[in-house]
Amino acid sequence: MKRREFNLLGLGLLASSLPLAIAACQSDSEPAADAGGGEFVALGSMADLDAQGSLTSDDFQGEKLAVIRDPGGSGELLAVSTVCTHAGCTVDWDSAQGKFVCPCHGGSYNPDGTVSGGPPPQPLTTFAAKIEGDQVMIQV
Repeated sequence: MKRREFNLLGLGLLASSLPLAIAACQSDSEPAADAGGGEFVALGSMADLDAQGSLTSDDFQGEKLAVIRDPGGSGELLAVSTVCTHAGCTVDWDSAQGKFVCPCHGGSYNPDGTVSGGPPPQPLTTFAAKIEGDQVMIQV
């Protein structure tokens, strides 16, 4: 076998083993949203949510979050991080405007956490939420 043929054979073997090496390095874990074990934990009561318009926590399972009812009338619960993606300030739910507003630089987010204005580069992190009995349950 000539040297050139040997080099091409080696290159072919290396190229054919690349997909196996990539597959071996990949993780079998689920996406980050399910990394918390998928367990729902009570944040508060539906009575409190309806009376206050939102439920908030500065340390719920290590997260700052707010839960509101969908202002679109679907009755669905929307749970989002209250940490602004621009500068890390805490956003507040403004029911009159129907959006989350950041007091630091004027950024705003729609009820589902998507950016509606200002400097935020990304949407707010969202969490699964459900009603169980009279409790608002959040998956973190």
